[in-house]
Amino acid sequence: MQITKQADYALRAVIYLARLAPEQKASTSAIAQQQSIPPSFLAKIISQLSIAGLIHTARGARGGVSLARPSADISILDVVEAIDGPITINECTTNPSICPFSADCSLHDLWCSTRSDLIRKLQETSFSQLA
Repeated sequence: MQITKQADYALRAVIYLARLAPEQKASTSAIAQQQSIPPSFLAKIISQLSIAGLIHTARGARGGVSLARPSADISILDVVEAIDGPITINECTTNPSICPFSADCSLHDLWCSTRSDLIRKLQETSFSQLA
């Protein structure tokens, strides 16, 4: 499994925000510059993170971007799934009925346990730990 470049950028943007003082806001241009994220790509990412309820955005002279909740309450999984959707190792882990081998597949349990382990690890890791 490999996360998308968009999810990688989103993770770096949220880490940047997690390092700010509470209630402090950052401009998207500052995030883009400090994290080497193309500004037009960051705009799309910020929109997705805002829709997911992970960040707040405000326009204007005193506007900017900030976390919507404490960094300890935002997990890596929250951000990855906001950008890439649910974690899947193989499509059969979320819908076994699509696999013609589901009744007798020696890989299914491995894929499911691997997916569970990955989700648990990403869910347990908060941005306060990374900041």
